Amino acid sequence: MNDTLRNTRTSVPSICPFCGVGCSLQFDAERDSATGWRGPVNSRGEVCPKGVAAFDVVDHAERLTTPLVRDDDGDLREATWEEAVSRVETAFGDVVRRHGPDALAFFASSNCTNEENYVLQKLARLLGTNAVDNCARLCHSSTVAAMRERLGAGAMTNSLADVRDETDCLLVVGANPAEQHPIVFRSYLLPAIRRGATLIHVDPRTNATTDAATLHLPVRPGYDIPLLNAMARVVLDEGLVDDAFVSTRVTGFEAFRTALDDVDVAANAELAGVDPAAIREAARAYASAESATIVTGMGMSQHHYGTDNVHALVNLALLTGNLGKPGAGINPLRGQNNVQGAGDVGALPDLLPGYAEVTDPDARARVAEVWGVDADTLPELPGRTEVEATHAFGESVFGALVFGENPLVTEPNLNRVREQFERLDCLVVLDIFPTETVELADVVLPGSSWAEKAGTVTNTDRQVMRMRPLADTPGDARLDLDVLCELGRRLTEHPGQFEYDGPEAVFEELRRVTPQYAGMSYDGIGTGSQRWPFPAGATEGTAVLHVDHFASGSQTAELRPVAHVDPADDVGDDELVLTTGRVLQQFNSGAVTRRSGMLMRLRGADVLQMHPDDAAVRGIDDGDTVVVSNARGEVTVEVEVTPAIRPGTVFTTFHYATPLANLLTGDALDPVAKIPEYKHTAVRIAGVRP
Repeated sequence: MNDTLRNTRTSVPSICPFCGVGCSLQFDAERDSATGWRGPVNSRGEVCPKGVAAFDVVDHAERLTTPLVRDDDGDLREATWEEAVSRVETAFGDVVRRHGPDALAFFASSNCTNEENYVLQKLARLLGTNAVDNCARLCHSSTVAAMRERLGAGAMTNSLADVRDETDCLLVVGANPAEQHPIVFRSYLLPAIRRGATLIHVDPRTNATTDAATLHLPVRPGYDIPLLNAMARVVLDEGLVDDAFVSTRVTGFEAFRTALDDVDVAANAELAGVDPAAIREAARAYASAESATIVTGMGMSQHHYGTDNVHALVNLALLTGNLGKPGAGINPLRGQNNVQGAGDVGALPDLLPGYAEVTDPDARARVAEVWGVDADTLPELPGRTEVEATHAFGESVFGALVFGENPLVTEPNLNRVREQFERLDCLVVLDIFPTETVELADVVLPGSSWAEKAGTVTNTDRQVMRMRPLADTPGDARLDLDVLCELGRRLTEHPGQFEYDGPEAVFEELRRVTPQYAGMSYDGIGTGSQRWPFPAGATEGTAVLHVDHFASGSQTAELRPVAHVDPADDVGDDELVLTTGRVLQQFNSGAVTRRSGMLMRLRGADVLQMHPDDAAVRGIDDGDTVVVSNARGEVTVEVEVTPAIRPGTVFTTFHYATPLANLLTGDALDPVAKIPEYKHTAVRIAGVRP
């Protein structure tokens, strides 16, 4: 604790700043730490270790408290706010004059509030560019793309409560909620299992979620579609199709059945690296349940064909009638606390607030009217996604604002990313710690931590909840919303559009252009939540989507055949497949959690999980240090030899600066969602001589 930064804390309830569950917490003065508060999600007041440690970093000695600018010698030095913001105004103005507004890129933050993300996307669009994106692009964009195209909405189809109370079967694919969303697991999934629901876990690793499973399918990374197509074939062969649902709510059945004629369950099982009997058992359990739900995560989405992966999940749900009823549906678990909200309010390059296409002139006109500008002011062509923008740095993009994210750790192929960032004319970072991205910045703006801000966030099952300030910003740091509004006034020709009397005023505007939020209010949310869709005039939100009609407006959705696509990396005879993910004790780039003494005591270093067979062939013992490498880079890490990982596959996280796992991951992108392939990377592994 740095007493010079310590300020008075209040104990009003707020929302945990980490995963997308949205647990309520408050400051406990006796414990000098966070404690759970009985909120709309964690109704028993539970929080996980990250939630307990949430205050550890608020007064951390490394907090950014003064603006920084890079001087002529290449060093960052302290500056006044006026000098720093003027530097941004001049540099971004020069870029726009020389190259046009699309030569700027804006990285929004799925770890910050709806109001902040709304203002940032508004700033970009009033500057004349749709080049605004958030790091959900790297995590969930393929899920949103497939579900939105097929069903009309890319969010969880069901509430956590009805999954807990109504589901008979949980098909958990590419997710480890016991560690990554522990309160969801303890408070919603485990009660369903104890009530008698079957848990089928599809994951290359045995982990804490697997421990509760009836059936584990340890799929080879990159081979989910063969597995899911084989399950669909079993459903067809064994008469498990929900004929009544298909006849009234589904199109394309005959074409889909014909496309699956060539699917051989045994051959697909071999491709996927699982027992064909296990695939048949999983298909029967899922299709025979009265209500079955799919819970999915980044193990499915983070592939260069991730959108097709999710299309295969939609096919299973449609075939078996598991949409539009309690306890069923497709339920992606969001990573950061506001992944859902950042997309809802328009921090996306192709979508306006409320998921209206930027190419739709009527949608642009509706937004422009609320903003008090001419419709022609708003750009009509989609902007670059996050990784696409990074790849264009120095060629067609020359200035970037990074808000509350750390792409120098989280983007793939980091040696290339660093080279691209170094080519920018001006990099501006708004953050609370000197991250790896801050190291390259030309202007650093010190912002506010979660505990210092008010606003709303939207959790994984579409509940909008209020954050409340529990502390003051330290030193000369400012509230993120105030900084973004100041930039809007200085950078655009519409300064009056960034005059707000606090976050509630922003929310009142954003709900006017976001139909899903139209009926909400701060008073209505209170210390609870309001769930979207909550249209104007409604008394409550909708828990289960697609009941009579899909969110697309149609009564029917189409079955769509999908074919396996090989992973981008070829795997040589002496190589293994690296797959990355999260652990309970750390979070994302680690910029925050690695500054918590408690969390570092719980897990202070990363390891590489390796199967005993793969270790034996290489003469590697548990605890050895190894070099993991490919053409993109190399990292050094300690090995944990364990049968929990399937042979031929190794696992590590991306939470630590050493090793920096994303030096190795590839940047091949899904053609639809533009999401990179983090879950399948070919690597060589060699022991380090003592």
